[in-house]
Amino acid sequence: MKQNNYVLVLGATGGIGQAICHQLAKSGWSIYIHFNERIEEAKKLRSELAERYPQLEFLLVQGNFLFEEGANQVAHQVQQARAIVIANGQSMNKLLTETTTADMEALWRVHVQNPAQLVSLLSARLRKFTESYIVFIGSIWGNTGAAGEVMYSAVKGAQHAFVKAYAKEASYAGIRVNAIAPGWIETRMNDCIPEDEKEMIMQEIPLLTTGTPQHVADLVDFLLSGKADYMTGEILKLNGGWYI
Repeated sequence: MKQNNYVLVLGATGGIGQAICHQLAKSGWSIYIHFNERIEEAKKLRSELAERYPQLEFLLVQGNFLFEEGANQVAHQVQQARAIVIANGQSMNKLLTETTTADMEALWRVHVQNPAQLVSLLSARLRKFTESYIVFIGSIWGNTGAAGEVMYSAVKGAQHAFVKAYAKEASYAGIRVNAIAPGWIETRMNDCIPEDEKEMIMQEIPLLTTGTPQHVADLVDFLLSGKADYMTGEILKLNGGWYI
């Protein structure tokens, strides 16, 4: 294995995950590219990065966080890591009265239980470095909550709480733990929203524009760059002023 800095990017095949991988590779990080089912997209991403940055290493890591053993499955494939970026997840647009116990368990496993377990399993690898990093991609709804997405808001809020607590616990080992809470980011997840609803939401955003995956990637890059090393336990809002 090459002597590079390695970052594990969970959810690397999503729109935000891919932007993060491209930006971190540009900044000199070798990457563990995590995917669940989208193996062809993961292979394509690896090929693109390997062609552009031949001095770095890009490894595929498969794991399904819907299952209890998901964190263990991923951890066994990661030999070294200086950083972890948790960008995986699943949305759920349901009224609470329509949300089943199975729905709740799935959201908890994907967004909280498995990410927390993975951090625990990989913490010894992170502690080998004087400075190491964990970044969660949270959500605006973890800050303020959303009707029709109550349980999604709840698990995103739990991510934010985990960041604040673990930042204190891990600080003695030099591990910086932060989160980014994006607002409206143009990804496939928002393609199903009707145009009239989009227009209505746009009027609520002071900057009158949506964000892009690159905006998220740039902020992740900053947090891992060494330029934010006196910051830990923060939930950084990235929402165009939608929620302040």
